[in-house]
Amino acid sequence: MRRPITPRGYAALRAELKRLKSMRPELSRAIEVARGHGDLSENGDYDAAKEKSAMTEAKIRDLETKLTMADVIDPRKLQSFENVVFGVSVLIEDVDSGEQRRLTIVGADESDVERGWISIESPLGRGLIGKPGGEIARVQLPGGSREFEIREIYVDYQDDGVVVEED
Repeated sequence: MRRPITPRGYAALRAELKRLKSMRPELSRAIEVARGHGDLSENGDYDAAKEKSAMTEAKIRDLETKLTMADVIDPRKLQSFENVVFGVSVLIEDVDSGEQRRLTIVGADESDVERGWISIESPLGRGLIGKPGGEIARVQLPGGSREFEIREIYVDYQDDGVVVEED
């Protein structure tokens, strides 16, 4: 199943993959150095080096899978802002408290609550998707059901200068 991601999120995953792949020679050297310390059955350095290498390889495979399954959607190319869709930003207001928040709907691998980037797969993200501006979205959150008025839908997308060269 394809998973939506912004160009910024895709570039960040590619950069992390490139960084991890560049660690392979260093990890291989660490294993060889530890191997030189003698008996492998009682060699803590060897075990630690092998474990770090295995974890790095697992992360590489995970990132490669995520990149293969990625459906890159550029929010700047959206034509309509009538409904909440992947990549848009929204101004929502909690109906009970009157508290307003600006959020951007992004892919699961790029969410960052501190920046207001919420995953399309989160309860709030799922509850907002497809709703038009001005509508009240009833959302079941872990703390209970809440209602949010969608005050504004717009695109506020920055690439953050992330540039990744193709392999």
